[in-house]
Amino acid sequence: MINLYLTQIESLSIHRIGNKSKNEGTFLSEQPYQLNDELNELLKEFFFRPFREKEENYFRFDHEVDLEYNELYNIATEVFDNPDNIHQQSQRITKHLYDQSNHPHIKSGEVYIAYLSDVVVDNEKMNAIGIFKSELKHDYLEFEEKDSNIEILIRHGININKLDKGCLIINTNKEEGFKILSIDSNRYDTKYWLENFLSVDALTDETFFTKKYLKFCQDFAKDVVLPAEDKKQEVMFMNRAVNHFAKNDEFEETSFLNEVMDNPDLIPEFKHYKTEKGPKYSIEDVSTFPIANKAVSDARKKIKNVINLDTNIQIKMDFINPDSAEKFVEKGWDEEKQMYYYLVYFNKEEKN
Repeated sequence: MINLYLTQIESLSIHRIGNKSKNEGTFLSEQPYQLNDELNELLKEFFFRPFREKEENYFRFDHEVDLEYNELYNIATEVFDNPDNIHQQSQRITKHLYDQSNHPHIKSGEVYIAYLSDVVVDNEKMNAIGIFKSELKHDYLEFEEKDSNIEILIRHGININKLDKGCLIINTNKEEGFKILSIDSNRYDTKYWLENFLSVDALTDETFFTKKYLKFCQDFAKDVVLPAEDKKQEVMFMNRAVNHFAKNDEFEETSFLNEVMDNPDLIPEFKHYKTEKGPKYSIEDVSTFPIANKAVSDARKKIKNVINLDTNIQIKMDFINPDSAEKFVEKGWDEEKQMYYYLVYFNKEEKN
């Protein structure tokens, strides 16, 4: 889990790049930018907000031959070894980004390279390199008193509430390619930022596998459990799956299936579904891994535990006390009305 509330910008360099295919060129600042307190706070919010709002999916630097051939990996290593030299390295980063700006849709913009301290990852303070780019420009109005009237001035600039592109290279896991977070709000060329510039691959750690396996289970519930049984059993399957993850530190697939699969006949279906769909989630060969508690909590919030009926009624199942749904909710068929029904038992209505 990353926490950026205490993070400080120790150094900031600002450059500008154009589209290389249009021969727009670059502008490299000679010196780092000197921040004042007001601008410092504005830029911290501009740079960091997207990472606080976005789900954490970590990457690492990669190269098809060897990690040492990854340009940004080498630059990041030099910066962490000698932070005082970051402005010169920021020029190298900007030139590297410019070299990848060949697609005709890539927009010119400002590039900000920052050296960051007190980035808290899993309760440990670390340093990081922030690389950010603003691309889209917006019209805005300014007002100026002139003689006895107020004049409207049309300006052109960036929206500091929306960062177009950014990444945080965190000084940990160096041998594996560091730990990297990335955001890209403008997906007109998805390969430009992640593949061509950063050249990264997903960091396959416990968080990655926990998220992927739970998403796989969610799709299995929808594609297999729901058609074979009903909506209640789909919800209850995911209920049991999430609770199994929540109460264990290590995942072991056989134990998971024995506990979670209420209908043993679906176990072969699960294994077949994993063989067929597993590569999509990168879990085809995974049957054991450490469980990331934060990823389980995040997944629980996203999983729908509601049965929507065509009579405009909703039944919400409780993920905290799953036994209640098993004991006190029954499904049946009414011959007279020719309709399904749910029978719900209770002692009293709870007051809000």
